[in-house]
Amino acid sequence: MTRPLYLEFDRTTRHVRLDPHDDAFVQDPYAAYAFLHAAAPVFFWEDYGFWCVAGHDAVNRLLRDRRLGRERPGGYTASVSASGDRAHLADFDAVEASSMLELEPPVHTRLRTLVNRAFVSRQIERLRPRVEKLAHQLVDRFEGAGNVDLLPAFATPLPSVIIAEMLGVPAADADRLVAWSNRMVAMYMHAPTRATEDDANAAARDFSDFIHDQAAERRRKPGDDLLSVLISAHESGQKLSEAELVSSAILLLNAGHEATVHQAGNAVRAILNAGGDPRRLFATPEAGAATVEECLRIDAPLHMFTRYAYEPVEIAPRIAIADGEQVGLLLGAANNDPAAFAHPRTFDPARADQKNVTFGAGIHFCIGAPLARLELQVALKVLFDRLPGLRLTETPRYRDSYHFHGLERLKVEW
Repeated sequence: MTRPLYLEFDRTTRHVRLDPHDDAFVQDPYAAYAFLHAAAPVFFWEDYGFWCVAGHDAVNRLLRDRRLGRERPGGYTASVSASGDRAHLADFDAVEASSMLELEPPVHTRLRTLVNRAFVSRQIERLRPRVEKLAHQLVDRFEGAGNVDLLPAFATPLPSVIIAEMLGVPAADADRLVAWSNRMVAMYMHAPTRATEDDANAAARDFSDFIHDQAAERRRKPGDDLLSVLISAHESGQKLSEAELVSSAILLLNAGHEATVHQAGNAVRAILNAGGDPRRLFATPEAGAATVEECLRIDAPLHMFTRYAYEPVEIAPRIAIADGEQVGLLLGAANNDPAAFAHPRTFDPARADQKNVTFGAGIHFCIGAPLARLELQVALKVLFDRLPGLRLTETPRYRDSYHFHGLERLKVEW
C-alpha cells in the first residue's frame, strides 16, 4: 500500500506524524487509513499524543471494554487548555461535567435511563410523518430555484427542527441552537486555539441561559415534551440535578443534529457519485434502510471517539496504555477496514458484511441512533423522489474539522 506523502511513519516504533489539518487528509482520510490498515492498524499518533486503533474488530471490542471510559480521570480541571489553564472555560466545563456522554456508571446509567425512553425505536417511529412533512416543506422552498446548497437548505434545518420539537423548545430558535452547537463542538477539534476556547465558552454560557429560561417556562406550563420530562425528574429530587438538566438538554440538542447534518451531506455526495437513478435506492423501506447503513459506513460523520484507561490495558499485542492515558478509536477507519469489509471503498448497499460502528458500541452507543436512521431514511427518500435529476455542480470539499467529517457546502442543481 502506497504511503500518502503527508504521512510520516516509523515502522519500528509505529509512530505516525499526520497533521489532521492537512488538506489532503481532510479531503480524503481513507488513503491514510488504507496505508495504516496494512502497515500499523494500531499506531501512536504523535500529533495527538496517544495510541490510536484503526481495525474494525479491535475498535468494536475496545468500545465495549469497561476498563476504558469517557469520564476524564480527575475531572475537567485535571486537563489544560491551549493557554495552560481552564479558568476561561468554566461555563463550557460546567456543561461537559454533567453530560452523560462524558460520564460513566452509575451516573451515566441514571441519566441515560431517564432520556432513553424518548429515543427507543417505537417512540421514534411515531415521528416518521412529521419528518416526511418537514422534508417536503424544505424541498418546496427551493424546488423552483433549480439549484441550491443542500447543507443550509435541507441537511441542517431538518434534524435541528425535529430535535427542538422533541425537547419542546421553539423551532424558530433552531438557527440559534445550531450556531451555539457549532461553536461548542469546535472544542473537539485538534488543538483548539484560545480564541476558539473563548468562543465555545461564550456559546456554552448563552446556551445554558437559554435552557434555564426554557425550563422556567416549562415549569409554568408543563407539556409532554422531553424537557418537561427532565424537569419532572429534577423536581422529584431523585434523578436529576439542575446542572444535569441543563447539560442533558444541551447534549440532546447538540447531538440531535450535529452528526446527522454531516451524514446527510456525506450521504447525498456518496449516492450521487454512485450514479444511476437514486430513487432505486429507496424503492422499498428495506432498500432505503440498507442504503442509509452503507452511507453511514462508507463516509461516517465522526471519525474518532476517545477513551480513557481506568487501569493498564493492552490494546494490541505488546502495546499497552497506562491508567489515565487516552486511546483514539478511529470509527471512520474501522468502517473501511478491508479485513472486515469486502472492497470497503465501493458503495454497495447490498453488501452482506454490513456491521459499521458509526454509532459506537457498548454503554455509550449513540442514544439518538434510531432517530438519525429514521431522519436519513425519510429525508433522503423525499429528496430523491422529488428531485431525481439531482446532480452536483461542483466537487464538494470537506471542512477542516477532524475528528468530525462533513462538507463545507453541497451545491446541486436539477
